[in-house]
Amino acid sequence: MPLIVVRHARAGRRSAWTGEDVLRPLSTRGQAQATALIPLLSGLHPRRILSSPAVRCMQTVAPLADALGLPVEPIDSLGEGRGTIALGLVVRMVGEPAILCTHRDVATELLEALTPGATAKARYRLRLGKGDAWVLGSENGRPAITEHLRPEPSP
Repeated sequence: MPLIVVRHARAGRRSAWTGEDVLRPLSTRGQAQATALIPLLSGLHPRRILSSPAVRCMQTVAPLADALGLPVEPIDSLGEGRGTIALGLVVRMVGEPAILCTHRDVATELLEALTPGATAKARYRLRLGKGDAWVLGSENGRPAITEHLRPEPSP
């Protein structure tokens, strides 16, 4: 069963947001990206959806959770600045049918940890864009990226 890591969809610009950053919501385009995750990820049959408590992360996986009848579980381990903690979570959960929604900085740390010895060019191709996902499997007992998924938002 795959473990899936999702980077939150597009949110309004951080510099234009006057409130607490954790409350910054998805933009209209981000909402379309979130909806596009439904056909992309529902066929992988996740049993849990965990997310950074940031509003933009929770909103990214909410349409999928609604479609699957699952709750979104907020978890601080996926919050910004928690890359090392998130890696521990990934290691523990690999093989579990779940989705983890997080931020760019955490995804970057995960990428570096999951691709030891990879070139900068290879890592650049694998980096998660907003709303992208990795399918993780196990390789030699370690979590490994097996597929990179990019949703196609509706026009």
